[in-house]
Amino acid sequence: MTIWAQPTTFPWGLAGLRINHVITPRHWRSLFCALLICLTSACGSLPKNDQQKTSYAMKDTAHTQLGKGIYEWRNKNSVSDEDSGLLLLKDGVNAFVARIAIARLSSETLDIQYYLYHNDLAGGLLTSELWRAAERGVRVRVLLDDMDMAGRDKNLAILNAHKNIEIRIFNPFIRGKARTSQFVTRFGSVTRRSHNKAMIADNQIGIIGGRNIGDEYFSADPNMEFGDLDIAITRPGALDISAEFDLYWNNQLAYPVATLIPKQTTPEELASVEHYVAEFAEEHKDSEYIQRLINSEFIQRIESGTTPYHSGKVEILYDHPNKISSDRDQIEFHLTPKLAPYITGTQSELLVISPYFVPGKQGVEFFSAMKARGIQVKVLTNSLTSNDVPIVHAGYSKYRKRLLKAGVEIFELDKEALGQDFKRHKSRLTREGLKGSKASLHAKYFIMDRKTAFIGSLNLDPRSVVENTEIGAVVDSPELATELAEEFDQYIKKIAFELKLQDNRIVWHRHGNQGNIKTFYKEPHSSWWDRFSINLMKLLPAESQL
Repeated sequence: MTIWAQPTTFPWGLAGLRINHVITPRHWRSLFCALLICLTSACGSLPKNDQQKTSYAMKDTAHTQLGKGIYEWRNKNSVSDEDSGLLLLKDGVNAFVARIAIARLSSETLDIQYYLYHNDLAGGLLTSELWRAAERGVRVRVLLDDMDMAGRDKNLAILNAHKNIEIRIFNPFIRGKARTSQFVTRFGSVTRRSHNKAMIADNQIGIIGGRNIGDEYFSADPNMEFGDLDIAITRPGALDISAEFDLYWNNQLAYPVATLIPKQTTPEELASVEHYVAEFAEEHKDSEYIQRLINSEFIQRIESGTTPYHSGKVEILYDHPNKISSDRDQIEFHLTPKLAPYITGTQSELLVISPYFVPGKQGVEFFSAMKARGIQVKVLTNSLTSNDVPIVHAGYSKYRKRLLKAGVEIFELDKEALGQDFKRHKSRLTREGLKGSKASLHAKYFIMDRKTAFIGSLNLDPRSVVENTEIGAVVDSPELATELAEEFDQYIKKIAFELKLQDNRIVWHRHGNQGNIKTFYKEPHSSWWDRFSINLMKLLPAESQL
């Protein structure tokens, strides 16, 4: 089956794709240990999910401060009822400020959905804001994938005991059993995760994009920072983000914390949270990061109602939560068939920004066909030394030469030339990769003809397309799409290597500030061990897992 013959087919669809997932690439190092453990551990089972009560977004919130502010903006700028307000959140500090601001401005409801929610400064600050919102009567619903929740059941139970907070865990691990063994004994189940990221306040404004909750996503970690992108969307687009949240919230894979963790929280434990929140605020009030938040010009704009929104029509696309528990060929539950017409409808230029990019044979054919139609295709992804998941680079690197021969322009992030949101200083272990590195690129967005953009949590790899669930927004705003495309043009050669073919081998060109070009004939900044390891990984039959 050829991609270009069926315009509704996405290049990472199921035709010709081997589906034999065993374990997520984020946990390959634990595979051997898991095999040993599963020989001696009972599988156990999850409790029956019979305590779940359905609840939905509050519809009538026009009277709220956020509702009134958005109405005034629409009225002042003569924005049509069909268009949404759109705000790009590029800078890590501003992306966090936006979340704190809408939490503080909310008066009726806060809905939070994340894949990773770290127990660090950013996580603590946001949790404190959620608690304060609940204390003033806001209904807080928190839906978390279980990937990042190991060892945190007690705290989840205590927070969940607040009368205005309810926490649910999506696709949970069995409590009381080793998580590592479950990657083997429950492969095909716990190896498929909800990668969605969303935050909605008063059903008036929602934030979606690439960022999880953690210091590295919001410029709060001096040793690590991801270059990322989110977008804040007002009504009517925010209503569709709420609809996505409700769909997941009420799905049978969303377990109430009380069902998973039958712990009785004492009044003393509940009261201790207020002490913790106050103590946490006192401890960090003089930190450099808190001062950056306080002094942010962006928060002043939000509070004064002068936020510089774009406007445009928005379509929110997302995988159905049943994708996790269904056969992989049930594409009616998949996001990508809905996105495909926007990609295949490109007429002149496609820009792809994806930190994890594994095109496969179908992807190569797809992009080659676009080039044959005269469409310019440019891809920015991570280089070997900027990638925090090396095995993904092994999967991607097999296709570079074919893409280059087809005329696709490829750029790989240079870890040593990172600035602004792309800056990252030292390496360390990460929660989302095999081994910490100086990786930076984490944004996931595509720009079609400088008229339309897709911004969300979707990577262009088999794991995002086939295994996990994702969310994103197709934004019909030439002004916004052009802003992103022009920024790409301005910065791409300042932050990335440009790959070329020379005598049928790949070389990496690095453009200097003075117009000079430095050429690398091996993976830039890599050691022999880096290259040796990647070549070994290429031999693994793991592409469908990436």
